[in-house]
Amino acid sequence: MKELLRYMAEQLVEKPEGVSVTERDNGGETVLELRVAPGDMGKVIGRGGGVAKDLRTVVRSAAPAGKRVNVEIIDKS
Repeated sequence: MKELLRYMAEQLVEKPEGVSVTERDNGGETVLELRVAPGDMGKVIGRGGGVAKDLRTVVRSAAPAGKRVNVEIIDKS
């Protein structure tokens, strides 16, 4: 899931080298923290949060059955 999120984010941004994804456990839920270059933040959030919502949907769909996954978009600045 981490690699999937990184791949999708790299396709959306102008600076793919600025994309990083870290994984942490939060009480039974896996949290994927997505960081992008400051100028690319709007591209991964999208108008009205639509792109961010779609990224979360795809990642959750790829998770194994019964595993809870959340994507957090972290501002690097």
